[in-house]
Amino acid sequence: MAFKKWEIGFADKDTAKMLAEECGADPFAAMIAVSRGICDPGEFELMLSDEPLLCEPRELADISAAADFLNTAIFENRKIAVFGDYDCDGVTATAIMLDYLKGRGADAVPYIPDRIDEGYGMSKEAVSKLSDDGVNVIVTVDNGISCAEEIEYAKTLGIDVIVTDHHLPPEKLPDAAAVVDPHRADCRSSFKEVCGAQVAFKLICVMDDKEPEQMLDRYADLLTVALIGDVMPLVNENRSIVKYGLGVMKSRPRTGISALINSAGIDRSALNAGKISFGIVPRINTAGRMGSAYRALELLMSSDMMSALRIAGELENENALRQKTEKDIFSEAVLKIEENSYQHNRVIVVDGSGWHMGVVGIVASRLCEKYAKPTVVLSVDGDMAHGSGRSYEGFALFEAINACRDLLEKYGGHALAAGVSVKRDKIGEFRKMINRYALGTDYVPPVLKLDLKINPAAISMDMAHAIKTLEPFGFGNPTPQFALTDVKLERITELSGGKHLKLMFRKGDASFQALLFSVTLDKFCFEEGDLCDVAVVLDTNLFRGDYTLSVQVKAIKPAGEYPPDLFSQISAYDDYVSGFSAERKLLLPSREEIAAVYRALLKAPVLVKRLEYIFIQNPGYAKTRAALKVLEELGLIVFDGEKYSAAGVREKTDLINSPTYRFLNGGDSVDR
Repeated sequence: MAFKKWEIGFADKDTAKMLAEECGADPFAAMIAVSRGICDPGEFELMLSDEPLLCEPRELADISAAADFLNTAIFENRKIAVFGDYDCDGVTATAIMLDYLKGRGADAVPYIPDRIDEGYGMSKEAVSKLSDDGVNVIVTVDNGISCAEEIEYAKTLGIDVIVTDHHLPPEKLPDAAAVVDPHRADCRSSFKEVCGAQVAFKLICVMDDKEPEQMLDRYADLLTVALIGDVMPLVNENRSIVKYGLGVMKSRPRTGISALINSAGIDRSALNAGKISFGIVPRINTAGRMGSAYRALELLMSSDMMSALRIAGELENENALRQKTEKDIFSEAVLKIEENSYQHNRVIVVDGSGWHMGVVGIVASRLCEKYAKPTVVLSVDGDMAHGSGRSYEGFALFEAINACRDLLEKYGGHALAAGVSVKRDKIGEFRKMINRYALGTDYVPPVLKLDLKINPAAISMDMAHAIKTLEPFGFGNPTPQFALTDVKLERITELSGGKHLKLMFRKGDASFQALLFSVTLDKFCFEEGDLCDVAVVLDTNLFRGDYTLSVQVKAIKPAGEYPPDLFSQISAYDDYVSGFSAERKLLLPSREEIAAVYRALLKAPVLVKRLEYIFIQNPGYAKTRAALKVLEELGLIVFDGEKYSAAGVREKTDLINSPTYRFLNGGDSVDR
C-alpha cells in the first residue's frame, strides 16, 4: 500500500447539533454533513429528501430546437439513427432515446461503434453505412460534440444531425441542426455535471412537453446506472435521480436490469450505488469491452425475461473473462514496472504487446492506486501503441500528455483520465518526456480524506444506521471513512483460507474487530502489539432478519503523524533511482543508520513496507531505502521481491565498496 497523506475532517459540534434539531436528523449524520461543508439546514434537508427534484430541461441551449426538429422528423416518418457509445453511459443513453422514439412510433435504429475497430464517436464510414440504410436523421447521445468534420460529411449525404453530448466542446461548435451540451459557452443551465444519458433524457422531456419528474419513473433505473457508471458527482439532481432510481430498481426494475441483478447475485433489497458500480456497470461495459455493445442494448430494451436472462448469462461469462484478462495484464504490468523500477518514476508508463484495449483503462486505474502514481498503460500492436492513463487529484494528466504532443499520434482526455496513441519506437522517449514535465511541477502527494476521528468506544449499530441516511454514496458523496488513532493491534486472524484478515484492536477499555479484505498474512506489514492509526468504513450486514455491525479497514499506518518531510523524502529517493536528480544530503545514511537497518534483518526476513514504517522517523524513508540499497550491493542482504533478509555473510566489508554509498558520499555518478 503506497503512502498517502491522511486528511482528517472536523465538524463543529454546535453547528451539527443545530442541523440535527432543525432537520430532525441523527446527530452523527449531521456531524458528517458538517465535516463535508454542509452547514445550511435547507441544503441538508435536500440531501435527506426522497423527493425527486430535477433542473428545468429548457435551461439547456438549443434543446427546444432539437425537440422541434425531432418531433417534425417523427411526424414526417423520417428514418432516425440513435448514434451512441459502447460504454455504460452511452448504451443506457441509446436505450433511453431509442425506447422513447419507438414508443412514439418513429422509424428508429441504433448505431453503436465498435470499441476496437471504430473507436469513440462518429466516423465517416459509420455515416456512410447509415446513409446506405436509408437514415436521414442522426441524433447522437453521449458523443458528437467534437465531430464537426463527420457532421459536415453527413450533410453532403442529406443527413441532418442533432447532437446531444456532455463532453467539453471545441472552440467552434459543429454545424448541426441543433447542439445540446451543458458545456456550451452560451448554455445557461444551472447544473453542468450531467452524464450523456441525462442530456438525452432532458431532450425527450421537452419533446414530450412534460416535466422531468413526470418522465422519471419510466427511465430512473437507466439514468441511475448511467450516472454511477460514468462516475458523475452524486450531488444536486444526480443525487436525486439515483436515490429515486434505487427505489425503482428495488421494487419494479425493467426486465433487463432485473436479469442483470439476478446474474450478478445481488440481493435486490440491499441494492445500493456501490453494488451497481461493482455489479451492474461492469457487466454492461463488458459487452463493449469484450465483444459487441449491441448485446447490452438488446438486454436493456428487452421485455422478455428468458431472452434477457440468456444475454445476462453471456455477459456474466464475458465479465469473468474480462476479469481474468484484466488480472493477467495487471500482473504482467506489475512485473515490468518493478523489473524496470518504473514505480520510482513521477509518471509510470508501462507497455505490453497485445494487451486487450478493452481493459487497459481499468488496469491503469489499479496501477495508479497501487503505486499512488499517475499511470499510462499502452498496448503495442505492430508499429503503434494505444492506451489509457489515470491520475489522482493534484496531477493533471491531460496537461502532462499535452506537453508531449509532438511525440504523439493522437491523444485526448481530462485531468484524471486520458487516452493516447504513440508509435512503438517512441514509447521510451514519451516516458522520459512526460517525467521531465512532471519533475517541473510541484509534487502533490495522493490524499486519503477521512470525515472524522471517532472513539472506538462510540462505534455502534446506531452509528452505522445513521450513516445510511446519507446514501447514495459515490463520486462527489463518497462513503464516509473514519480515523481511529492510537489503537493497539491485539490479534490477527486469517479468514477464508488466508485470503482475508480479521484484526482485533483496543484503545483503553474499548475494543473492536475489523475486516481487512484481500490481504494475506505474509503480506501484512503489521504485527500483534503494534500501535496503529486505522481508516475504516462502517456498514451493516443483514442475515436471516438480523443486522450485524461491519467494520472494514481501508488503510492502516503506524500511530502518529508522518514526518513533515516524508513526501519530499519519497520523491527525492524516487528521483534518484530514476536517474533524474540526487539530493545526496537527504539520501546519505550514516554508518550507524545502515547498521541499525542491518540489525533489524538479522532475526528474520522483513517486508519492505514494515522496514519503511519501523524507520519512518529515524533515519527516515529516504535514508532507509538508500541503506537497503547499500546493504544489498555489499551482499549483506537479499531481496525476494517482497522481503529483505540477511544473507548470512560473515566476512567484513567496507561501505565504500557500495557504488551507491560512494556516490552519495560525494563520488562520481553510479549506474542505478
